[in-house]
Amino acid sequence: MKRRLLKLTAVLVLAIVLVTGIYGGVLYSRIRAGAATDEARQADAIIVLGAAQYNGKPSPVLEARLDHAFDLFELGYANVIITTGGFGPDPNFSEAHVGARYLSERGIDPSQIITEQGSGTTYDTVQASARLMHSNGWKKALVVSDGFHLYRVKQIFADSRVDALTSPAPASPIEVSRSSRLWYSLREVLLLSAYRLVRLVG
Repeated sequence: MKRRLLKLTAVLVLAIVLVTGIYGGVLYSRIRAGAATDEARQADAIIVLGAAQYNGKPSPVLEARLDHAFDLFELGYANVIITTGGFGPDPNFSEAHVGARYLSERGIDPSQIITEQGSGTTYDTVQASARLMHSNGWKKALVVSDGFHLYRVKQIFADSRVDALTSPAPASPIEVSRSSRLWYSLREVLLLSAYRLVRLVG
């Protein structure tokens, strides 16, 4: 009886590992497919997801996102850019304000830039941006970030009743590096799984 119970336990554990592996593999493939897909089309606003800034200057990751948002704006995909991101460890500069200043220095009229600096996590950023979209009667957003980030972001926006088109920053330092791309994409598998689990049990 004891041996049979051990066998059943082993089979159950093996089945869980197998299902988890398949689920993770499928999710990873979808994340990478999203990273390679540019959905840039006309939208009500371009939303730039925040990233680190250093003493008032955008990090290479944030700069790549802002440059791509600038290009999309210049091509006429939207008339407004929303920069996002909180203060982090630096109380003097928020990612959103650093992004807004960078874009205005590149020639975009400050009246066409909205900052949303109250956010911390990706989830918080999407929720705050969605509220901003709803308050302005906007329905469609063109979201800019690193490719690995966009599959999860698109799902959170959809759950927040915003139609999010995604456009990956082509010069992303993370996507250029094979090891960074792998690490951040695997991290997204865990973060998206956690997000889905919280929604399921919540």
